[in-house]
Amino acid sequence: MDTLPTPSAEIPVRERLLKAALDCFLADEYHHVTTRLIAEKADANIAMIRYYFGNKEGLYEEMIRETLNPLLEVLDGQMLNSPQGLTDFLRLYYRTMSQHPEFPKLILKVLALNHAPGKRFIQQLLERGRTRTSRKVDTLKAAGQIDATTDPDILRMAFVSLAMTPMLLKGIFEQQLGREMDADFLETLAQFNGRLLLTGLTPCNT
Repeated sequence: MDTLPTPSAEIPVRERLLKAALDCFLADEYHHVTTRLIAEKADANIAMIRYYFGNKEGLYEEMIRETLNPLLEVLDGQMLNSPQGLTDFLRLYYRTMSQHPEFPKLILKVLALNHAPGKRFIQQLLERGRTRTSRKVDTLKAAGQIDATTDPDILRMAFVSLAMTPMLLKGIFEQQLGREMDADFLETLAQFNGRLLLTGLTPCNT
């Protein structure tokens, strides 16, 4: 039996506004998106944007936080308590960004081209990730699970490169490959890139 779609009234207003904001900001430039459009798409009163987020910029920042939080929370959890968890982290990243394929481009536009407000906010989130990555790396080094000379910034840049590039260039890669980068393809990619990272982290025998 087919599952009927959930009526919008059964979804909390705040959640509907965040989903509508994500759809709108991914589809168009920040300055072209109005709070009225977001409210209409969310089937909500425009006053609810002021109630929950203050203004459009507040909604925009919360939309980014909500999308990135599953990835940032990994740095406080158990997934990266061993180097093998990097594969799981890549898998999570690919799965998250596959649901929002334009999101990496949006972040790049904000950071590199200043196409929207929130640059300082995004940089704060990234710095939070950098600090937590350094703590994880120090713990793994102390346990002898990765090479003692591992530079956490180098590791973070390598991970971001392996994670973001397939999503940023997804359309070009799919055209070259002549196939869709579907869930099976991304699973294989996560496993391969995980092995690449593990090779670089393996303690050197002296």
